[in-house]
Amino acid sequence: MNIFRGLNGYALRVWGLAAVAALVVFFLTRIALLAHSVLASEQPLAPLLGSLALGTLRDLPVAVAAATPWVLFELLLPTRWRARLRLPLFAIYLFTLLFVGVSEGLFWDEFSVRFNFIAVDYLVYTTEVVGNIRESYPVGQIIAGLLVLTGLLAWAFRRPLQAAASGTMLRRSQLGWCLSLIAVAWVLAWKLTTPEFSANAYGNELADNGWRSFVAAAGQNRLDYRQFYATRPDAEVMADLRRLSGHSDVSASRNPLQKVAYQPQRQPNVVVVMMESMSAEYMAAFGNTENLTPSLDRLAGEGLLFTRLYATGTRTVRGLEALSAGLPPQPGMSVVRWPNVSNLNTLGSTLAARGWTPHFLYGGYGMFDNMNGYFDAQGYQVTDRTNFQEGLVKFENIWGVADEHLFDQALINLDQEAATGKPFFFHIMTTSNHRPFTYPDGRIDIPSPGKRAGGVKYADFAVGQFIEMARKKPWFDNTIFVFVADHCASSAGKAKIPVYRYHIPAIVYAPKLVAPQRVDTLASQIDLAPTLLAMLGLEGDDRFVGRDILNTPPDQGRALLSTYQNIGYLKGDLLTVLQPKRKIETFRVSADGKEARPVATDPQLADEAIAYFQGAAMLMEKHGRRSSDS
Repeated sequence: MNIFRGLNGYALRVWGLAAVAALVVFFLTRIALLAHSVLASEQPLAPLLGSLALGTLRDLPVAVAAATPWVLFELLLPTRWRARLRLPLFAIYLFTLLFVGVSEGLFWDEFSVRFNFIAVDYLVYTTEVVGNIRESYPVGQIIAGLLVLTGLLAWAFRRPLQAAASGTMLRRSQLGWCLSLIAVAWVLAWKLTTPEFSANAYGNELADNGWRSFVAAAGQNRLDYRQFYATRPDAEVMADLRRLSGHSDVSASRNPLQKVAYQPQRQPNVVVVMMESMSAEYMAAFGNTENLTPSLDRLAGEGLLFTRLYATGTRTVRGLEALSAGLPPQPGMSVVRWPNVSNLNTLGSTLAARGWTPHFLYGGYGMFDNMNGYFDAQGYQVTDRTNFQEGLVKFENIWGVADEHLFDQALINLDQEAATGKPFFFHIMTTSNHRPFTYPDGRIDIPSPGKRAGGVKYADFAVGQFIEMARKKPWFDNTIFVFVADHCASSAGKAKIPVYRYHIPAIVYAPKLVAPQRVDTLASQIDLAPTLLAMLGLEGDDRFVGRDILNTPPDQGRALLSTYQNIGYLKGDLLTVLQPKRKIETFRVSADGKEARPVATDPQLADEAIAYFQGAAMLMEKHGRRSSDS
């Protein structure tokens, strides 16, 4: 008990001062994010002001919890050490607060949200993430500025800190009450959910606390569908899923993921190029006037263009998952990042059973997000940065080689496969249209680093060069090229799921095989695999959950969208959103996809949404394995 005698008052006063410092930094961070939303995202100020007051209330328990180590410091260290270390440690504490605040600003600049599962995932891949930050921002100047600011604040706090560490003691009964307050603050800080207070997603995010949201995301990187989302009887779900997928047989034994074997009528090669962050809004075909994508626009005019195709998510792994396995997005972690998933029916394995040789080619290091592990487990031959031909790469950044070098390697691999006489299938993933937006000089009229416009234009340049070089190859006339984005460049928007932030281009280009056409049917990334199989002359009985877009009645088109926790089903102008706690909401989406007005939920649409998402969960329960199952 002697430890509390003469120390408890000091401890709690220093703790209170530290909590106030945290509150101030939290408030200033929120002000900065608010300003960014208004200026950069063109959000109206008035709807966001309420987030300042509500956010400050939510900051209180987090500030109390974050400052708790000071109680332990004052209680446990000997007097002589406390006097010597108090100010240096307080300076480190202030630097940490400021550093996290700046980090939140950089994260908000990229994603327009508080720390979430992406931030948690990024901690796993520190090399790529730290490298990306170093190549994108003046890190040295930022750190130097923070150190100077920390020094000034520590100097300003020295006297309040000295005063807090002196004076009268608290009675033991008062100490008990204070420690109880700290315990309650910890519970409220990390366990209390943050309800939405408005229909504006920016405002809801601003009202949250980045420290709290990070801890919450760290504990929820996987969400079990049955536990958190609305469900229906399994038999009904599977029957509806097969009907919605266009499968005629709805018997209970039917497995949409089962591998089947039948012979194609013809065997063209297939090359799918999945382009990093290539939003539809950058193309002239969708109204852009900046001439950023002349190559893609030319291919769109000469090929098959799907004008209303939507990504399933906001990360590369979601796009890879959707196109390879044709699976509706599951809440939480993408299947690509699941270990020990080796028995899926993918586009590659489906084609391999019919004579094609499947490949996955990536310009970066495929250990990121388990891409190499996933595609290797599905039977693809994997080539990443570690396997590129020596001397081929002249330019690269932290995410991978410049797209032109990726395509140079692709041409080498394509020639090798063509020489075998067997049809080939390549899934190629680009990297250049990603921050820090660096690329070789002299390729486009925007100097490197060229921000997003430069990244888009250079990626388009590389595609144009690739097609022109491929056109000279003997295998070109018998090859179907597909150009599609993994996701959009931004996921930010006012709506719970901002539909316009999921609109991506999808182009099928094969001058000798596919006639030019515009297809306006609403569709999803998961529909590309069955559409390609149908174009290859296969029976169409492919067991994928998606549908052949070319044979889908226009009024039956739909898209599947997701954030980390919210999963949406878009049909017509109605977006049905399934959320944790078995909540279902429906919104009427404006023609441009930017506005969403709450409306009454249509029971049939809710049932269809559940069929897709619960059905996908059921299929993965039966035919896929998570790490916990190994």
